[in-house]
Amino acid sequence: MQNSNQHILENTDMPELEKFIVARDFLLQHREDYTTAVRDFVWPKLTHFNWAIDYFDFMAINNAATALWIVEEDGREEKRSFQEMSQHSNQIANFFLAQGFRTGDCALMVLGNVVPLWEIMLACMKIGVTLVPATPLLTSRDLQDRIARGAIKHVIIGQAESAKFESVSGDFSRIAVGFSQSGWIQYENAYQCSDSLSHTFHQSDAPLLRYFTSGTASQPKLVEHSHLSYPVGHLSTMYWIGLQPGDIHLNISSPGWAKHAWSCVFAPWNAGATVFIRSQSRFDAKDILETLVKYQVTTLCAPPTVWRMLILQDLAGYPVSLREIVGAGEPLNPEVIAQVQEAWNITIRDGYGQTETTAQIGNTPGQVVKSGSVGRPLPGYQISLLDNDGCRAEQGEITIDLAQRPLSLMTCYVDDTQRTAEAMADGHYRTGDIASRDSDGYLTFIGRADDVFKASDYRISPFELESILLEHPDVIEAAVVPSPDPKRLAVPKAFVTLRDGVVPSAALAQEILGYASDHLAPYKRVRRIEFKALPKTLSGKIRRVELRHEEEARDLTQRHVGEYWEDDFRKTVS
Repeated sequence: MQNSNQHILENTDMPELEKFIVARDFLLQHREDYTTAVRDFVWPKLTHFNWAIDYFDFMAINNAATALWIVEEDGREEKRSFQEMSQHSNQIANFFLAQGFRTGDCALMVLGNVVPLWEIMLACMKIGVTLVPATPLLTSRDLQDRIARGAIKHVIIGQAESAKFESVSGDFSRIAVGFSQSGWIQYENAYQCSDSLSHTFHQSDAPLLRYFTSGTASQPKLVEHSHLSYPVGHLSTMYWIGLQPGDIHLNISSPGWAKHAWSCVFAPWNAGATVFIRSQSRFDAKDILETLVKYQVTTLCAPPTVWRMLILQDLAGYPVSLREIVGAGEPLNPEVIAQVQEAWNITIRDGYGQTETTAQIGNTPGQVVKSGSVGRPLPGYQISLLDNDGCRAEQGEITIDLAQRPLSLMTCYVDDTQRTAEAMADGHYRTGDIASRDSDGYLTFIGRADDVFKASDYRISPFELESILLEHPDVIEAAVVPSPDPKRLAVPKAFVTLRDGVVPSAALAQEILGYASDHLAPYKRVRRIEFKALPKTLSGKIRRVELRHEEEARDLTQRHVGEYWEDDFRKTVS
């Protein structure tokens, strides 16, 4: 029997919008039938498709359903329907054109979770302006670097960033959102423009978004995505999350990072769901739980850091309406998944992807979830594990087979042909992450290739050791790196952050080391521990590379404050 996606390929006369809708509906129809979805899904072949015009505006016609719902800290609510978002983004597009924005220009956007962020994303898509989102956490120096490396011609910011730009130089137009300042053009003037587009852009392979990576191991890379790779490519993300039309979807993610576009724009709107935002100046787990209940949120995506904060609350005391919950950003530790399952009788489904891609691997709705696994390859992705010799293996680097290149893969690293070539070498896109695959095809994340290390000639996965440490009730975060040792070359050392109110001590260090020893094979045993706040990227990922470099360069004859070795306690006992 011919499936819908085969029909897409064979019927070359089918309108491009219809091709996209058929592909989208195929995944919605088979949201709990993983075997069929993976076997029969193919990416729609589109050449002159503008997601914002051809899909979003079409969906928005007379559509009064809520597209965007923002609840501010003081309780104020802002709602925009799909029709309103379509009309307002047309006004913004016309306004930008009047200010000198042109197809191919690059615009830097530094905004919090405010309505204009979504209007601007749609508007830039419609006129072919390449958008470079950036987090409000950046310093003036960071912004100067992004403006230079990103070839920025236009800057769009909120008032909180205005002071930073007093020391930022460059020849670019300046758009002020929500404030008035000399030398800056007020964004709000755009609402006086016509809501009929005066110019449209339809070139699917043109650049749409450029994202600076979070830089866990090096200087941030500049990743480029086309008009297809993110809007259409996030059909895989929609499938992983399990989104459906009418869902109220909360994704806890800071603006400026790719994950925000994943689950605060493209995945929910591909499904016709509501993007729901709870504004917080500082994360408050109790408030988030109350929000989930009050606003009857149906789907939730959050990074491991947030999940670790949520499980410190009495989850069972919050009668949520959640149907689907997922974790992304870094792999989830089994202990976190188990506690949420016990409280809510819902399983957090882990997933995997990068700034360079959409969701690649995931535990999908209706499927068996194996403890510790990030799931199986998602529809549209051919995933291989390659060993150091480039041969397929049951444990190795996660790679994407370019013989069946997914539409959702980045175009390139901007102005870095060498790095792009290295990432796409020998017919595979290389993620730099190590995983193992079991007999059922489930993948288990082991760690960044740079993070996995040898101790006493055994390969050690930091993630496995960290997961055990997080089971201890006083540990809120942990990072394991190799510590130099004259006998074993290196031994596992844990940097640990304790939950609020717990005081570091030798006795606690001995207790945590003992707990890890009881739950790990002898060769994996954590032999050193240091209590400290963990260094992180601006997006919240732990910078193990920083800890590793510090440890490699240290003088082992000098102990750090808050550092304890396993040998210390053996001497005490003897």
